[in-house]
Amino acid sequence: MEKVKDHSTWGKNSSDTSEKQLLEGPKTPITEIFHAFKVFFEMCRGFRKLHFIGPCVTVFGSARFRDGNKYYKLAEVLGQKLALKGFAVMTGGGPGIMEAANKGARSVRGMSIGCNIVLPREQKHNEYLDLWLEFKYFMVRKFMLAKFSYGFVVLPGGFGTLDELFNIITLVQTKKMKNFPIVLIGTEFWAPLKKMLEEMFIPVGTIDKEDLDLILFTDDPEHAAQFITETAFNREWLRKR
Repeated sequence: MEKVKDHSTWGKNSSDTSEKQLLEGPKTPITEIFHAFKVFFEMCRGFRKLHFIGPCVTVFGSARFRDGNKYYKLAEVLGQKLALKGFAVMTGGGPGIMEAANKGARSVRGMSIGCNIVLPREQKHNEYLDLWLEFKYFMVRKFMLAKFSYGFVVLPGGFGTLDELFNIITLVQTKKMKNFPIVLIGTEFWAPLKKMLEEMFIPVGTIDKEDLDLILFTDDPEHAAQFITETAFNREWLRKR
């Protein structure tokens, strides 16, 4: 019987130490400049690779779900729906939700992209990618996922997914990014988060009631894809296409 791979450690124990060294604290000025140039060149490489991909939607979610899980299936259908509406589908390039969304896009001949942090030695990117990039620095990777996307869909996930979600919400809330639709798929999973925002954050004033309007909660991939299409195409760049 074939052993099922455990993806629970995907993205952990990176074989590259560049970001660890960068975050260890102050170093000599020469060392800090060296790290700054490494970040700069990684960002330039991302610009060069992703500049011509066209309208793109980023899908976030857990690496731990396998084929057969309901969220895996939702992500696969979502990838299909987005691709059929003319979007490239970008993910972190790993297993689970990322694999499912890439697989869905590829199944209807859509563009499928993976932008991962440098992977552990024992893991590989998923097999459904037309374009695949590796990043050593989380900040560069998150920047690329934001810069080249015209909408964001978040399915159930862990700490990394929550980090990506709140990073995007903050950019939209503070109007660093405008007309960027955010969709959370999996209403049952996200219900406690929504309740906490409504019953704790809003009453004490840490966010406004209107801030929740930035997010669409749904279980329907078609609804998500249509919402992103209608919202994203208000952007000037897309109107000119």
